[in-house]
Amino acid sequence: MDRFTLADYGIDGPQVLRNPAPAQLYEFALTHEPGTAISATGALMARSGAKTGRSPKDKRLVLGGQTEADIWWGPVNKGLSDQSFDALRAQALAHLGAQPRLFVIDGFAGWDPAHRVRIRIICERAYHALFMRNMLIRPTEDELAEFGTPDYVIYNAGRASADDSIDGVDSQTSVSLCLDSGEFIILGTEYAGEMKKGVFTIMNYLMPKNNVLSMHCSANQGDNGDVSIFFGLSGTGKTTLSADPRRALIGDDEHCWSDDGVFNIEGGCYAKVIDLDPRAEPDIYQAIRFGAVLENVVFDPTTREVNYRDGSITENTRCSYPVEFIPNAKLPCIAGKPKNVVFLTCDAFSVLPPVSKLTPAQAMYHFISGYTAKVAGTEMGVTEPEATFSSCFGAPFLVWHPTRYAELLAERIRRDEVSVWLVNTGWTGGPYGVGQRMSIAHTRAIIDAIHDGSLEQAPTVTDPVFGVAVPTHCAGVPEHVLIPENNWPDHAAYQETAQHLAALFHENFRKFEDQASAEIRDAGPRRPREIAAATAAAAL
Repeated sequence: MDRFTLADYGIDGPQVLRNPAPAQLYEFALTHEPGTAISATGALMARSGAKTGRSPKDKRLVLGGQTEADIWWGPVNKGLSDQSFDALRAQALAHLGAQPRLFVIDGFAGWDPAHRVRIRIICERAYHALFMRNMLIRPTEDELAEFGTPDYVIYNAGRASADDSIDGVDSQTSVSLCLDSGEFIILGTEYAGEMKKGVFTIMNYLMPKNNVLSMHCSANQGDNGDVSIFFGLSGTGKTTLSADPRRALIGDDEHCWSDDGVFNIEGGCYAKVIDLDPRAEPDIYQAIRFGAVLENVVFDPTTREVNYRDGSITENTRCSYPVEFIPNAKLPCIAGKPKNVVFLTCDAFSVLPPVSKLTPAQAMYHFISGYTAKVAGTEMGVTEPEATFSSCFGAPFLVWHPTRYAELLAERIRRDEVSVWLVNTGWTGGPYGVGQRMSIAHTRAIIDAIHDGSLEQAPTVTDPVFGVAVPTHCAGVPEHVLIPENNWPDHAAYQETAQHLAALFHENFRKFEDQASAEIRDAGPRRPREIAAATAAAAL
């Protein structure tokens, strides 16, 4: 067999190891990468250096070429000249070419063979190679032999600082993508998640171009073949609620919805492990074994036992492992068309109902909005909820305008007769500091009722502010809990808070109004004059 080389990329000096076995990667990491160790359960523990999370402000897309007109330019997608990209590429190749050895991981993004994309990773760290071996779909020996020219190449030269004198480079960290040439360059950060989300960004461009909806969501399937997908930002329960021992896991983070159904983009999972409890999340805990990668965790130097409660390095401690490490994973990670779509939000204002059903237009509005709320604290313990909006529940990774993804979602909802639910896992009985967090038992009962079809048949009332259909009965949930205002001791305070949140929705949506249809704009919360008019009409 001919020796694999990177001569076509201008890299000729280093030893090149293509798709090495995990055991080899362990050996190289432990020998050459300070700070790496083997955990008591067999996972490789690695440190990502100064950066322990993504650097979204340093992401750039190349201007010009055939793709420029497609891109949603602005705060998410900032432009970079092709000359600057070439300079960054030259810097990355020079750095990689000077290393004693490089690792090449060839794999696929997308489990559906009709839509899969060939990805090549070129990196200097064994930890990065093992991470992407887990996160990409692993080719068979025959597929690897026939892999050919990749569709996209990621050059990870993260140990080299970016040259911030290059026009358009604002710091010594640079994460840049050229869609036309199919190249992605990482400089100045060793955080492995940049590669994973780089692949997702690529898929977020390619899939809608082929009329396939790419989604930042988890997905599972019941015994009768019914598929549910769960959208939600961090802290809303996306991973927890989709991890159901009674249902097969399709994937935990990134999926596509084609004319044939849903498929996972990734070959692995990337779970947060801060405060990991083996009793609450046994599947994740058991997946942390040989072949998994633990990032930035604190461990006992003698026993190698991990202290999952210790966030002194970062609160963003994570583990990467192949999806087959999860006992109830559906392999291959392909399923039919969804029956239910669930938007998860943690509403700390305690305004949104525990569950409501959305029309297709409302689904588009809430999908584009991508709302949740976090709690911002003060030194004296006085807290106020803070609204957070992230388009399509994944704004940092979008390439097209959010309405493009929303249109694809609505098209599939209507075509496949999918039920869309908005589930609030946040507060009830008053905002944070007054009310209490929604019972996880009640939320699980709601998800169970969605899956068994009983919630579809439940009677509903229309929320006066948000206009959504609110079920008035759900097995396992007290009826008074289902209507938010009924749980507030001060009804006037509820109305005031509801209008405040509605105003935040309207303010956020202004930036999308120029490309949103009247149907979508009208699906948002009602303004006070609209509520008054509706109330007067109902009284006649």
